[in-house]
Amino acid sequence: MEVIFIKDLKNQGKKGQVKNVKDGYAENFLIKNGYAVKKTKENMAKLSHEKAKKAAEDAQNKKQAEEMKTKLAKEVLEFKVKTGAGDKVFGSISIKQIKDALQEKGYKIEKNMIDHDNSISSLGFHNVKINLYPDVEAIIKVHLIK
Repeated sequence: MEVIFIKDLKNQGKKGQVKNVKDGYAENFLIKNGYAVKKTKENMAKLSHEKAKKAAEDAQNKKQAEEMKTKLAKEVLEFKVKTGAGDKVFGSISIKQIKDALQEKGYKIEKNMIDHDNSISSLGFHNVKINLYPDVEAIIKVHLIK
């Protein structure tokens, strides 16, 4: 029996996948537990409609991410830090501080979107990468001043 998976099931199938399985397995486990539905014309039409809807949403989200990328490219975040002898910075700027500064400026950025390996612990400009969407990355400048 051919079924359409409506939920991901580990080692069996992913959502939207059409797969041929044994009748008993399909009836007694997949369909009964809500992991799949029988492959019919109506269910195939629903599947194609959902795929088209998801593609449109993805295109819209990517467009919004591209717009945010152009706005973020113009931003410079300034942080006033305490320094010691030889302009050595005490501590460093954390990802949370960057996130909070961006949210104050009206951007909806989460900590896991900010990708920065090195600590920001010296005066001057630093580039920080922000992952807005798959294949859409923005670079902002962080400026440390005394």
